[in-house]
Amino acid sequence: MKTLYPEIRPFDSGYLTSNSSHRIYYEQVGNVNAPAVVFLHGGPGSGCNENHRRYFDPDKYRIILFDQRGSNRSTPNGCVENNTTQDILNDVDSIRKTLGIDKWIVFGGSWGATLALLYAEQYPQHVTGVILRGTFLARQCDFDWFAKSGVNKIFPDHWQEFVTLFDENEKKNLLDALYQRVFSDNQEIQQEAAKAWALWAGRVVTHGFVNDYVLDAEDVNKLINEARIEMHYAKNKYFISENEIIDNISQVPDVPISIIHGRKDLTCLPESSWLIHRALAGSSLVIVSDAGHLAGEPAMIDALITATDYMIGDIE
Repeated sequence: MKTLYPEIRPFDSGYLTSNSSHRIYYEQVGNVNAPAVVFLHGGPGSGCNENHRRYFDPDKYRIILFDQRGSNRSTPNGCVENNTTQDILNDVDSIRKTLGIDKWIVFGGSWGATLALLYAEQYPQHVTGVILRGTFLARQCDFDWFAKSGVNKIFPDHWQEFVTLFDENEKKNLLDALYQRVFSDNQEIQQEAAKAWALWAGRVVTHGFVNDYVLDAEDVNKLINEARIEMHYAKNKYFISENEIIDNISQVPDVPISIIHGRKDLTCLPESSWLIHRALAGSSLVIVSDAGHLAGEPAMIDALITATDYMIGDIE
């Protein structure tokens, strides 16, 4: 079974400025003379970490990672103004131009897979390959499964603990209730809502692990900022039309496309990757029987690194 490549430090990092207050952190690792790949993290609102650099052979890839608007090391942290899906896609291509890259592979997981597909549809001339993990199509049904009616039937105890935060009227529209609370002027209300959401989401996402999920609530501001961005995107239907990705799938270029999805993924259902695979005749689909949603699960690491190793052979 393949494991992560050794730890590696960036050979370059910086901030991309925009036409607003946003400054987007980016970094490069690996071989500057090798084919490029851009890593699109999930969320919205999370960010990249050191392990995300390690899914690619550093001798064969020029690896570009960045934190999306308002996320992690990008500033202002938690800011939702001038923060839309199109803004992020524009940032991706601005990074490409800034680094002097003509074409690159796009690699995205979960929300990052949403962005990878949208980018490939809008900028097909700059894409040489696509790798997707745990595809999220950002449809109403995808969000509802996770936060309205779906996975709550599998985790009724955790769901009940989550919804006790809300009164009966708020329960009729939990998204609106969460949005109002994380954007409240009262920090205590913000914290309470952000912690409850993070605990619910964390329990579902990590259900494949043996140990029970424990919320790391030391950095409460981080939890609030992540929840604000996530609710901002969900409230605005991710700033795309319903089923936009599938409707425009013919715009994806004829390049190698690898799709990986955990059979036990209860966050983003395998059906989404199946639909993309069926719509893209030349794509490959691997459903990993022993994996859920997270990229860091051993079976998923093996599948992803197998995909990146194979992809670079195709590109070269």
